[in-house]
Amino acid sequence: MALRIVASRPDPAIVTLPWDTPLEEWTDEYVVPLPRGLSRHVVRIVRLRDRTYAVKETVEEIAFREYRLLRDLQRMGLPAVVPQGVVTGREDADDEELPAALLTEHLRFSLPYRSLFSHGMTAANLPSLIDALVVLLVRLHLADFFWGDVSLSNVLFRRSAGGFAAYLVDAETGELKESLSASMREYDLTVATENVFAELLDLCASDSVVDEEQAFEIVGLLSDRYHALWDELTAEERFSAHEMWRIEQRIERLNDLGFDVDELDIVTDFDGDQVIIQPKVVELGHHQRELQSLTGLNVEDAQARRLLNDIAAFTMGQDLGREDRYLVANKWLDQIYEPLIAMVPHELRGKLEPAEIFHEILVHRWYLSEAAGREVSIFDTARDYIDNVLTRKPEEALAADEI
Repeated sequence: MALRIVASRPDPAIVTLPWDTPLEEWTDEYVVPLPRGLSRHVVRIVRLRDRTYAVKETVEEIAFREYRLLRDLQRMGLPAVVPQGVVTGREDADDEELPAALLTEHLRFSLPYRSLFSHGMTAANLPSLIDALVVLLVRLHLADFFWGDVSLSNVLFRRSAGGFAAYLVDAETGELKESLSASMREYDLTVATENVFAELLDLCASDSVVDEEQAFEIVGLLSDRYHALWDELTAEERFSAHEMWRIEQRIERLNDLGFDVDELDIVTDFDGDQVIIQPKVVELGHHQRELQSLTGLNVEDAQARRLLNDIAAFTMGQDLGREDRYLVANKWLDQIYEPLIAMVPHELRGKLEPAEIFHEILVHRWYLSEAAGREVSIFDTARDYIDNVLTRKPEEALAADEI
């Protein structure tokens, strides 16, 4: 059987991988020590030249289905790993058939939930992890995506201004629907609750990160926060014609959550005395898009919000309120952000993403200023942070496989 590779923007080096060997037997010549989540399949992380891939063995039909579904999610701008290709026609040295393989691009600075606990996370951070999962689930449901197997294990997390951003990593059971029913959303939510509770209990048994009572309380947040966010994004709101300001208020609330409203359904009654509004199209990334338009930086939405706040503080501090926002943002970029990030030694740049380092320096500045009784300069703060905090952090761009 001939080896067949179907790939998006194919890397010719893919052909050089040992496809005639079962994935579990691949050696350190190809495999790199990046953390992997739990999976029912054999998964390996490999590096080819300057690119890193996750390779998963599975059934050919399932591999192609997941590949195409991930490509659809990518085109829709949803947070999921980027598919790279499917390899079929694999045979070993004895001409025995081997499973097909799905390749996805490794998500830089991402970690599976278990690895987060060996990278400084505590039980106090679990609600933030649940929030990230909820935002991911709501975004997928808004796009009429039925997940089918919601769990922490099927997600990769990236740090985002002290919280987390979640990315779908396993779409094997997923399906894009023409319209996702409320019952299908509730099914996903039920599965999420059961799976996350089991995963937290597993953590209880393995390393006592949480106890059973804490696990029960934390998983209870999942359903509550899902419904609260879903209602804020989609619920119908009624008010009198004299309260039209509530339209702008609703949009501002959604912007504060990080969502843009692309379409709003506004209906009045026959006499025009009552108004009904309902968001029809909402998309996460409000702050992300604003920061990118001002500076060109592409970061997580919570990080973008933090950077925008610092640009606002810079504007006030430099008395630049009358200048064009784009000019001010570029001054901030040239005078604050880029010089500060350049202070990070090359050997420490795998610790955290630049935007997350900047966020942590801002937090560190508050503590230093509080202790000193005066405002400490951002560059003095950066030097102290790099010497006393960043150097002690584990590597996240490339870390030992602890699973």
